[in-house]
Amino acid sequence: MKKKLHYGWIILAVSFIGVLAAQGLRYSFGAFMHPWEVEFSASRGMVSAISFISFTVFAVSQPIIGKFINQFGVKRIFVVSIILLGVTTLLSFYATAIWQLFLLYGIISSLGFGGASGVTASLAVTKWFHTKQGLALGLVEAGFGAGQMVVVSSSLFFIEKLGWRITDLILGGILLLFIFPILAIFLKSDPTDIGMQPFGQDNNPTEQLVDKIEKTNLPFDKKSYLKHRGFWFLIVPYFICGFTTTGLMDTHLIPFSQTCGFSVAVTGTAVSLLAAFNTGGTVIAGFLADKLNNRKMLAIIYFVRGLTIFFLLLFMLNSTWMGYFLNHPSLLFVFSITFGLVDFSVVAPTIKLLASYFQGPSLGIVTGFLYMSHQLGSAIGSYLPGYLFDVSGGYTISFTIAASVLLLASVLSIYLPKTEIKK
Repeated sequence: MKKKLHYGWIILAVSFIGVLAAQGLRYSFGAFMHPWEVEFSASRGMVSAISFISFTVFAVSQPIIGKFINQFGVKRIFVVSIILLGVTTLLSFYATAIWQLFLLYGIISSLGFGGASGVTASLAVTKWFHTKQGLALGLVEAGFGAGQMVVVSSSLFFIEKLGWRITDLILGGILLLFIFPILAIFLKSDPTDIGMQPFGQDNNPTEQLVDKIEKTNLPFDKKSYLKHRGFWFLIVPYFICGFTTTGLMDTHLIPFSQTCGFSVAVTGTAVSLLAAFNTGGTVIAGFLADKLNNRKMLAIIYFVRGLTIFFLLLFMLNSTWMGYFLNHPSLLFVFSITFGLVDFSVVAPTIKLLASYFQGPSLGIVTGFLYMSHQLGSAIGSYLPGYLFDVSGGYTISFTIAASVLLLASVLSIYLPKTEIKK
């Protein structure tokens, strides 16, 4: 008799789609930067400030979202967030002044981004998967890369052909007409909601009851996790991760490419390559997180990411390479591939380590703080390069800072606590 597909895989697929749509929209910000600069006669620093506010609101919302998920469940938070994103994206069509984008995108939409984020998706996966958590986390987090590949590339195309306002109508309509119904129908907050157990869970009811009692009775003490070295040595590198990925590269790669004089086609190809290899790298890292030392994985990933930015910096500083770079998009493509492989690949090993250090009521809130640190890093990483661009006329200083702090993240990862819960 053929074994029935466990519903956890349906949850994984639905969460993937939700993350793809919501976070793909967020990553599309870079595609809208130049059109907004032209439309509203704004500087790059001013437009970057919208992203800064967005990431800050996103960051502050993460611990709150984690707490709300504990109270109301994944489904309600995810569905309401998608509705909020769809409505605010449609309303952006009517924006006539830059302050309205600060309000709609910078504040209101960011609450939706926060609710349809990695916190929600990762908590959904950890509830539905007792085994193969690393692989499941890698697959659902691949939705971020897929969102880059599909939504950002589509946004670039539609903005060039139809303008940014019509593009907002298209994106908002997709969220409300397609993504919202899928999540509302298929997403379930907990396996017990439909009388199931997590994937790979032993069906021994006595063992399940003991496991549930042990986890729900674990005390939640703020002082305990603030004193835990694992908390800080995951938080700080994840802050740096946000600064260098969603902050710097995901926000400024498109305007950087345009500054270099590349066409929309070349820029779109670079973004698609980064997204495609980001997706692949995230899935592979999730698979490896179940088999390898997660601390060493993080140290290597952060180091290699810094190395890719360092080599890009060398190309920019050397006049010979600079001339070659500006006339040969192949170097931009090479960077997109290498950076993509180590972009979101830190997520699975980070979440696995976090889940080994904290369980019970603390996990949701601590996960929220983890993602808050990432988004605070993203906020600074999105605004500071825009400001420095206005001051210096380029991205050299920003890339130098990014490569340097990634080395720090690599070192901190090596010194993470070794104690993990055995499988």
